[in-house]
Amino acid sequence: MKKRYLILLLSLILQGYFMADATPIEPDKGKETDNSPEKILPPPTVTKHSITINGKAITYSATTGYMKIAAEDGKHKANMFYVAYSKDGEKPESRPITFAFNGGPGSSSVWLHLGALGPKRVLLDNDGNALPPPFKVINNEYCWLDFTDLVFIDPVGTGYSRPAKEEKHEQFHGIDEDIASVGDFIRRYTTQTKRWLSPKFLAGESYGTTRAAGLSSYLQQSYGMTLNGLILISTVLQFQTIRFNTGNEMPFLLYVPAYAATAWYHKKLAPDMQANLTKTLNEVRAWTMNEYMLALAKGDKISPTEKKLIADKLSRYTGLSKEFVLNSNLRIDIFRFIKELMRSERRTVGRLDSRFKGIDRDAGGENPDYDPSYDAVIYGPFTAALNEYMRTDLQYENELPYEILTGKVHPWNWGSGERGYPNVADKLREAMSKNQNLKVFVANGYFDLATPFSATEYTMDHLGLEAELHKNILMKYYESGHMMYIHKESLIQFTKDVAQFVSSAVPK
Repeated sequence: MKKRYLILLLSLILQGYFMADATPIEPDKGKETDNSPEKILPPPTVTKHSITINGKAITYSATTGYMKIAAEDGKHKANMFYVAYSKDGEKPESRPITFAFNGGPGSSSVWLHLGALGPKRVLLDNDGNALPPPFKVINNEYCWLDFTDLVFIDPVGTGYSRPAKEEKHEQFHGIDEDIASVGDFIRRYTTQTKRWLSPKFLAGESYGTTRAAGLSSYLQQSYGMTLNGLILISTVLQFQTIRFNTGNEMPFLLYVPAYAATAWYHKKLAPDMQANLTKTLNEVRAWTMNEYMLALAKGDKISPTEKKLIADKLSRYTGLSKEFVLNSNLRIDIFRFIKELMRSERRTVGRLDSRFKGIDRDAGGENPDYDPSYDAVIYGPFTAALNEYMRTDLQYENELPYEILTGKVHPWNWGSGERGYPNVADKLREAMSKNQNLKVFVANGYFDLATPFSATEYTMDHLGLEAELHKNILMKYYESGHMMYIHKESLIQFTKDVAQFVSSAVPK
């Protein structure tokens, strides 16, 4: 009897063991997973929706969740969070797909997702000002689903994306490391959803344009994946154009047209300069690339007479006093500009969008306390909107903090840029030269002081492309800032411009 009891007990134990092995234990939602086989990621959440765009009802599916990133030996490396939207009833081989991301480094994809491209957007006033809380999310009648499916990617360390347990964060935090992990995500998504024959686009904003340019070459070289187009929004490919370091004259030169646009917006220019923005900027562009460039090149050998003439023009074009310009040695740093332009009114102007004004504790200080175009306009509304939208419309739960814009990805490995200036412009040239059907759309905000339009123009003019390939680059401009789409008039035109671009880049 005792022997039969022991056999029965052993049988039950073994049965329980195999039942447990056949039913993997799902991790608590929001908690990071490890590499052990009994822990798996929960499947993405799929929801059905409809939206009206241009008077047409569009039904679409939203997929929200993680994609497991693993090494070739199967070792779990990271969980990358994404939200994908696909129009129902379309043939994958003829339907474009766009992979979208923001920049930082350290930014999630929330800005493009809920600001311009996705089916919902944060409600702001027509100029882009935040409305009083509680904030609202509304249907986005300018959603890109009208002409492309969308996949919003949060690079590792941003949004809900995290390294796997015991994996080192720094293996994802660098120019090359970031391109490799995002490139692996794109490959996996394209394979799993059977989209290899779909027309493919990348849409990046700010540092996201750095990533997109690098990916255009990486995807082509590593996986044989050729793209139809890149959509570069507020572009930085050559960092020497925007870093105000001693001995680097380029940003002092290339920021002046954006300073002029800002001064124009705040009515700080002479009446003849206020009459027409386009005409004014053309004049400033021509002056900076000729007289001003030559003056800076002379350095200390510039004559007193020429220095005075340059100071007169620089004062006229920037709205700053001649005395301030001379005291700055004809070189205006961005943070001194945004502090100085409206100092007499005890106001600063924004860096991301210089249309917005801030108030500092000390109006006589050297640098601004904060960026009014970020801290006072977009951070709060977009954060609230994202967290609400995930749990209601997308029915997705996650207890991790959604990292909107984090410094946790730093220090960032700039590669060879550690010894100079990061530059991925040649990666774009390489991709365009090898894939001569690759089209590039470049969106610029006149009031963007983070990635000014003249710096982008300079970069595009110095790619080293054959003249014929330069025809594949389309430059567009908007009377807004770094996130030009928060300005409703610019959002409308931006969407039209991108729709036409995508159509032109897809074979008929």
